Amino acid sequence: MGINKAHKIALPKLKKGDKIGIISTARKINIEELKYAIELIESWGLKVVLGKTIGASQDQYAGDDTLRSEDLQYMLDKADINAILCARGGYGTVRIIDDLDFSNFIKQPKIIAGFSDVTVLHSHLHNMNAPTLHSSMPISFKSNTKESIESLKKALFGENSDISCDGHSLNRKGKAKGQIIGGNLSILYSLIGTPSDIDTKGKILFIEDLDEYLYHIDRMMTSLKRSGKLKSIKGLIVGGMTKMNDNTIPFGKTAEQIIFEAVSDYNYPVCFNFPAGHIDHNLTLKFGEDVQLDVGETTTLHYE
Repeated sequence: MGINKAHKIALPKLKKGDKIGIISTARKINIEELKYAIELIESWGLKVVLGKTIGASQDQYAGDDTLRSEDLQYMLDKADINAILCARGGYGTVRIIDDLDFSNFIKQPKIIAGFSDVTVLHSHLHNMNAPTLHSSMPISFKSNTKESIESLKKALFGENSDISCDGHSLNRKGKAKGQIIGGNLSILYSLIGTPSDIDTKGKILFIEDLDEYLYHIDRMMTSLKRSGKLKSIKGLIVGGMTKMNDNTIPFGKTAEQIIFEAVSDYNYPVCFNFPAGHIDHNLTLKFGEDVQLDVGETTTLHYE
């Protein structure tokens, strides 16, 4: 369905007794892999509702495209589901995004949370002025740090949590204000020119990635630069660039050096090694919300 560019939507807040739906829009997952997360979420006073995609399987997907789109559509439309937490990433959300109708969601917004392949939803909903949570997902709860899980809990219940991290040799110091947007670099790259593509102008862009070849990091950053997405942002936050790969003939730069080179023509603040992405210390970010980024000896992200 087409995107309805509505007024700015407020990020909902959960309260004890609310229902949170867990689905998979991408790779398959079984109930055993969710037991720990379900018990943890229920200990917060929330009620878990599992979608039909949990336990479903077609090749690597959590059921076919029809089942995955219908499962998400049901959660979007069901009035008593207050939040939707994607169980895991992988690949597949982009295959169903154009089959979804967000008209009920716009009338009755709810929290949508996840990261990695869920960047498709983050970007698509940002075009509707709907904030989302870039957060850990149930598949990773066991390995996440205590702080990572606590940051998700606080965000679900409407609390803001400032984030601080150590400096990095490639950081470019400075201060910036704007909406924080972004997500997985590979997904953002794949959405360029589609209805889910995001306008980065005047915003603070966050990127992270996993298991990519260094030359492909360069290809994606060059594409973001050529398409104008790096020129007019207010700041750049780089999260985990995890498990990068190289060829037999080395590319010659790290992922961080590649990214630094891609934004070397600009003068906004840049932060590396931010605690979010495919890492255990994956802190929750409220995409679409206004933040202040302060990159100095340490880096601080503060919600306005």
